[in-house]
Amino acid sequence: MKRFQEKIRKFDEARGWERDWNIKDLCLNLNEEIGELWNLIKWVNDEKQKDVIAKNKEEANNFIGDSLFIILKIANQIGADAEKELEKVLNEYEKRMPAEKMKKVKTANKLAGGWDNKEVNIEKEKTKVN
Repeated sequence: MKRFQEKIRKFDEARGWERDWNIKDLCLNLNEEIGELWNLIKWVNDEKQKDVIAKNKEEANNFIGDSLFIILKIANQIGADAEKELEKVLNEYEKRMPAEKMKKVKTANKLAGGWDNKEVNIEKEKTKVN
């Protein structure tokens, strides 16, 4: 990931774009990309969504590339190490959503009958700091 973040930084520098982009517009651009993928599956029932994605594989794959490009541009703009931040999030998710528990409940959305240990882990982190 570091290699791609650096490649995007150089891409922007070569075009004089490293300071011309702003976070608001990048977020809007990311939202636009999400909308393009959503347009493939909106109003399609759950069983048929995988088929629709498979039939439109190139467009769906393009969403991944475009979105990663924008996310890494945002990381560059705010001075974040995207790889490090992803590692932190994955570690947090491992604690919040243990595999065996999640196999039983299927979702972390408590409103949909799922389970998420987020609050417990936040309290543990607060205790460590104090």
